[in-house]
Amino acid sequence: MHRYLLILAAGAGAGALGIELSAARLLEPWFGNSQLVWAALISLVLACLALGAWLGGKVGDRHARLDYLLLTVIGAGLVTTLVPLLVPWVLRNSVQDLLEFEPVLLLAAVLGVAALLSLPVILLGAVSPWSIRIALPSVQAGGRTAGRLYAAATLGSIAGTLLPVLWLIPAFGTRWTFYLMAAFLVVLATVGALWLPRPRRERVGMWGVAGCGVVLLAGFLSDASSLRFLGSRTPAGELVYEDESRFHYIAVRQQGTETYLKLNEGVGIHSVHHPDTDLSLGVWDYFLLAPWFSADPPDPAQAKVLVIGLAAGTVSSLWTDIYGPAPITGIELDPQIIAVGQTYFGMNQPNLTAVAADGRRWLQAQPATRAWDVIAIDAYRVPYIPFHLTTVEFFRLASARLHETGVVAINVGRTAADQSLVDALVATMGEVFPTVAVVNEPVPPGTLGNALVIGLNQPTDLAWYQTHILGLSATDYPATFLAFARGSLDQVAYALAPPEVEPLTDDRAPVERIVHGIVWNFLRG
Repeated sequence: MHRYLLILAAGAGAGALGIELSAARLLEPWFGNSQLVWAALISLVLACLALGAWLGGKVGDRHARLDYLLLTVIGAGLVTTLVPLLVPWVLRNSVQDLLEFEPVLLLAAVLGVAALLSLPVILLGAVSPWSIRIALPSVQAGGRTAGRLYAAATLGSIAGTLLPVLWLIPAFGTRWTFYLMAAFLVVLATVGALWLPRPRRERVGMWGVAGCGVVLLAGFLSDASSLRFLGSRTPAGELVYEDESRFHYIAVRQQGTETYLKLNEGVGIHSVHHPDTDLSLGVWDYFLLAPWFSADPPDPAQAKVLVIGLAAGTVSSLWTDIYGPAPITGIELDPQIIAVGQTYFGMNQPNLTAVAADGRRWLQAQPATRAWDVIAIDAYRVPYIPFHLTTVEFFRLASARLHETGVVAINVGRTAADQSLVDALVATMGEVFPTVAVVNEPVPPGTLGNALVIGLNQPTDLAWYQTHILGLSATDYPATFLAFARGSLDQVAYALAPPEVEPLTDDRAPVERIVHGIVWNFLRG
C-alpha cells in the first residue's frame, strides 16, 4: 500500500498542475495570457493547495482511512469534469455583460469561475498530508515518510506541467485534456480499492466506475455543438466552422453574404468578408489610407506591403481589391487561421504570400534592407496588443525595414473618452518616427472603438495627406472608397502625446495595465 500511496500522491500532484496549465489555456480567450493573468492563476492554485494541505492534515488525523481518501480523489476528478462544461459557458455569457455595462454580473462570473477551478485543486492538495497520516508507521519514520510522499507529489507536478503543454492540449484540445485528467484521477483512485477490505472495496469501486461513466459521458456530450453553445449569447449567424487550434478557439460564422472570423470568445471580430461590397465596413478599411500620409507615396498597386496579424486576410484582400495586385506578405501566428482564410474568406490572391510565424521574430530574421513601403500591424488579441509589437525597440526594427518614405500603421483600441493606449503608442512611435499621425474611427459614446496610429520615416504635414486624398480619381477607384477616404479628412490629426506619457520599451511596456484601465473606465460608463 505504501508504494500505491506514492503513486497516488504523484497523481494528485500531476492533476493539480495539469488543471493549472489547462485552466490557463481555458481562460486565455477571455483574459489573455498576460503576466497579470498568470500571477492571478498561480496565486489561486497555491492558495488552494495550501488550504487543501491544511484540510488534508486535519481530516487525516481524524479519519486515517484509505477509502475516504480515495473517495476524495474521485470527487476531485468529478469536479474537474465540470470545469470545461461550465467555465466557457459562464465566460461566454459574461461577454454580453461587458457589452451591456453589467460589472456586477461580470464580477460574479469571474468569482464563479475561480470557485470552479479552486475546488478540485483543494481536494488534490489534501492528498499528500492525508497519505502521510495513513502511511506513517511510527513517529520515528515521520520525516522519511513525508519526504518520500512530497517528493513523489513534486515529481508528479512536473509531469502535470509538461504533459498538457507538450502532448494533451495539442493532441486532444483543452476540453478533452480536462476530461482525460479527470478520468485519470478517478481510475487512479479506483485502483486503490484493491488495498481495502471487501465492503469498502466495493463501495469505492462502485463510485469509481460511476465516476468514469460520468466523465466519459460529459466528454462526448460536450462535443455536440448544441451543448457547447447552450445558453450562449454570442452574435447571431450560422456557424459554418469551428475548431481549437494550438493558439485559438476558431469560429467562422455567416450571416447573409457576410462571413466573419471570431477567435476565442472575445467581443471583437478578427476578419470579415463582404463579397458584395468594396469595403469591409470596419476598422480594416483605415489601413488603405496609410500610404497617402507619405509626402512621396508609392503607387499602391506596386507598393510592397507587410501585414503583421494577417488573420483571414481582410487587409490583404481589401488592398488587392481597391489598389491592385501589389506584392503583399502576411504574417499570421496560427497556421490554421491561414487555412481558414483560404477556405472561407477567399484569401487566395496570387500576390499574397502568407507566412505562419511571430511577426516581430520574422521581421528580425529578414535581411537588414529597406524592403517595405507599408507595414500594417493588426495583431490584436482583443482587447490586447502583444506588448512586443508596441515598443520602441520594435518600431526601430520596423523603421529600419521601411523605405525612406515608408509608413507604419497600427490598429489601437480606445473609447470616446479614453485614449490612453493611443497616447502610449503615439509617445512610443514619436521616439522613432519624425512624424506620427492618428486617424480616429468615429466611436459613439459607451462603445469600444479604434484608432489607426501612423509613423512616417520622413517629416510631413497634413497638407500632403489632404492633397493626395483629394487627388484620387473616380476613374481609378470605386466611389465607396473615395467617399470613405475623403470622409477621413475630418478624422485625421498629427499627434503629440501628453508629456507625462512614457514610451513603451521591451523592459517596461504595461500594455495590459493600460487596457485594463480602459475596460474599467468603460464598465463605469
